[in-house]
Amino acid sequence: MDVRKLQRIVVNALEDIKAKDIVVINTRKLSDLFARVVIATGDSNRQVRALAKSVAAKVRAAGGEILGIEGEEAGEWVLVDAGDIVVHVMQPGVRAYYDLESLWQTKPRRAAGTAVAAGE
Repeated sequence: MDVRKLQRIVVNALEDIKAKDIVVINTRKLSDLFARVVIATGDSNRQVRALAKSVAAKVRAAGGEILGIEGEEAGEWVLVDAGDIVVHVMQPGVRAYYDLESLWQTKPRRAAGTAVAAGE
């Protein structure tokens, strides 16, 4: 399945269950394992699990394959591996703590007021 089509399916599935702060990061230049990372927030364990199940169901219904789902038991952070796209659905505190957006950015963020290192 085309990665853009898969991305639309994933984002629509998250929006259907009212995910918050959906972020799509193109990781083609960073990893050969997958093309996109999608990060979304759910307000409770129940919503996080429902968001992950929605993604898996919609991808399968469109003919895609789900390679694995991790973290459903606790429901604080559920990872859905859809091959070219890895989806992270997290509760707000977990998302803030792990800050995956910064990890997968191609350009490093600099905190306000931080000095620039020599040579930059």
